[in-house]
Amino acid sequence: MIAVSLRPVGQDWGTISFASTLYLNPILDLLLEQIPRRWRPELRLGLQEALVNAAKHGNNLDPSKKVKVHFTAINGEYWWVISDEGPGFCPPCCQQTDQGASLPSDASERGRGLCLLHLIFDQVQWNRQGTEIRLCKQVNSRSRLPLVP
Repeated sequence: MIAVSLRPVGQDWGTISFASTLYLNPILDLLLEQIPRRWRPELRLGLQEALVNAAKHGNNLDPSKKVKVHFTAINGEYWWVISDEGPGFCPPCCQQTDQGASLPSDASERGRGLCLLHLIFDQVQWNRQGTEIRLCKQVNSRSRLPLVP
């Protein structure tokens, strides 16, 4: 089941919560609805990675545990705050945020996913418990071109 609370009048943030699942198409469609078309493929890839991490690695695909996404758009910045009910993890302290960063040489699932998040989003931040990630994408005239055409 998906619960959606779109932005009520006078509030900037919307919320989507859902039971842990890997069936993410309807959730991604809702989260990308207001994104400019040229950015949708790239952001879909990044959001899918973050949502899979929350449902699979955070909540162990336990359908009794929820994934919650708060989202907003302010002045060309799109924000997503994704949280899970899992035990958390210790995020790597030394992530590359350079847009030219390459995928890890060991091609590990975890390393590759975290690297993708840093390549796609302009800001990637975790809470101390490792149960929440904040993602930001700036979509304005100064932004680089999308990675995925």
